[in-house]
Amino acid sequence: MTSSPETPRGPVDSSRIPRFAGPATFARLPRLDEVGGRADVAVIGVPFDSGVSYRPGARFGGNAIREASRLLRPYNPAQDASPFALAQVADGGDIAVNPFNINEAVETVEAAADELLGTGARLMTLGGDHTIALPLLRSVAKKHGPVALLHFDAHLDTWDTYFGAEYTHGTPFRRAVEEGILDTSALSHVGTRGPLYGKQDLDDDAKMGFGIVTSADVMRRGVDEVADQLRRRIGDRPLYISIDIDCLDPAFAPGTGTPEAGGMTSRELLEILRGLASCNLVSADVVEVAPAYDHAEITSVAASHTAYELTTIMSRQIAGTRAQEKVQEKAAK
Repeated sequence: MTSSPETPRGPVDSSRIPRFAGPATFARLPRLDEVGGRADVAVIGVPFDSGVSYRPGARFGGNAIREASRLLRPYNPAQDASPFALAQVADGGDIAVNPFNINEAVETVEAAADELLGTGARLMTLGGDHTIALPLLRSVAKKHGPVALLHFDAHLDTWDTYFGAEYTHGTPFRRAVEEGILDTSALSHVGTRGPLYGKQDLDDDAKMGFGIVTSADVMRRGVDEVADQLRRRIGDRPLYISIDIDCLDPAFAPGTGTPEAGGMTSRELLEILRGLASCNLVSADVVEVAPAYDHAEITSVAASHTAYELTTIMSRQIAGTRAQEKVQEKAAK
């Protein structure tokens, strides 16, 4: 059965089927093929971690997030919204990429994203390592032009190469700036911290147009002030949000490849995202969940709630746009 925009097909009813039963789609939502192959928001996985520079294992992140998302419920009180009733959200499964060839993997992700965005969907991507942000940004920029970027991460990810390789999880945003797919007047890192290779890293990053809100800034200034600063920097530009789960302190996200002490709490991350609800969020990703290093699903739970907040923002905006269109249509008659 194909769901119409007015009657989205929602999650499995957990009062009838226990949360721990059945396949683990994101938030127990229908598969993309169960809603006619079209969705307003497509949740997709990219099981790829060949671009990591330290601990591997993020190829298993997407399914770990899906498993942890079984406990998500259909009403989001923090945003006063039922995201799965406002828009059709569906799990599009995984993009099967070559684990032995990074260049081919990048091309495969871009092509798959092109196809999904071409249906009118926005993407909520579950990684996978941060390499995948580059092809996703390429695809989004084809549709929207250069986009504003909010990059939540312990690290800058604007280095040039690792061992001569241009495509790694530490280089996607330098490549994106070089390719002209980012709006360099609206670029921000949030949650950065920890040692660098040298001060030149910060100088290079600033030349690309990035502003930095460190995890210490979040702690000292508070989430409301930080969210307000980010909103003003973004304005009404099309926005892509890329979240490396290591933006969180290892106490809240131990299951990741390159942990750094002194990070944000999961509460701070979620509150900042809620403060961005008025921004024009066109797609997003949550990456670098490596469940082999996790404990009691701490990291996967944080990632699932992060993806839930992002999905809620997109669903609210889609519903708002449709309501405005109906008013305009009525006024034109």
